[in-house]
Amino acid sequence: MKFTQALIGLPATDYVAVAAAAEAAGFSGVALSDHIVYPSKLESRYPYTPDGAPQFEHHWDWPDPWVAVGAMASATTSLEFVTNVFVLPAREPLMVAKSVGSAAVLSGGRVSLGIGAGWMREEMEMVGQRFAGRGKRMDEMIEVLRATWAGGEVEWHGEHYDFPAFEMRPAPPHQVPILVGGHSEVALRRAARLDGWIGVNYSMDQLAAYCEQLDGYREEAGTADSPFQIVASPWAVPDAETVERLEQLGVTTLLTSAWMAVGAKEPESREHAIDCIGRYAERWIAPLGGRGS
Repeated sequence: MKFTQALIGLPATDYVAVAAAAEAAGFSGVALSDHIVYPSKLESRYPYTPDGAPQFEHHWDWPDPWVAVGAMASATTSLEFVTNVFVLPAREPLMVAKSVGSAAVLSGGRVSLGIGAGWMREEMEMVGQRFAGRGKRMDEMIEVLRATWAGGEVEWHGEHYDFPAFEMRPAPPHQVPILVGGHSEVALRRAARLDGWIGVNYSMDQLAAYCEQLDGYREEAGTADSPFQIVASPWAVPDAETVERLEQLGVTTLLTSAWMAVGAKEPESREHAIDCIGRYAERWIAPLGGRGS
């Protein structure tokens, strides 16, 4: 089992130091959340809380994930990076291909792209993208990304995007894994066709049900024998028994927050964040015999 530390709630200026500390402590990776802007007037409902209110604070930092990955990659050697999640249809596909592909090259292939269709209408419209139809647009973006990352000359003529022949360099050392967040049927089916799924804040029984659905959808899609990541954040203590059950479900990575694990929504300081990471690793990762690395 891999352990990935979520960076949400951390000031951007602390990302590099905390990433280095996470690697040293035995975490396999860090996860970066994404928003381009946070509207002062927000009417969109957050889909993962009963009251529709976001779980995060408006004053938290949301650095560009790929700039942040470049900085953290230069200070680490094996740490992996995943977005949780990148609002893909709020962007233009070739710019995404360039940023993510460059980050993959400069990190030595340590990047995974976790994506979501986005829930914040205001944000998407502020950056000039339509909220309606974002799912279909995202599906075509995924195809454009994969074609571009394959290297060599590419041209694209689709429903939403049309590009004459071009080549983008540098090309990543391998296709960047694409993981999908969300638990709707559409999201789960999309994940089953790709490289993995990200599931956050579920009971073990809920998580088991979603993993079972994913197994069925992967059989239908013909991807059951392909490598597949499940990055999950269950409401459970990560002891040996829980980790064993998660592995049986197909979970490959436990997404966690060392400071939230001790009841802090955000760290008090850089030192506090690093201390929490060290204590978490000592308590939960080390007893697993190094399986968190």
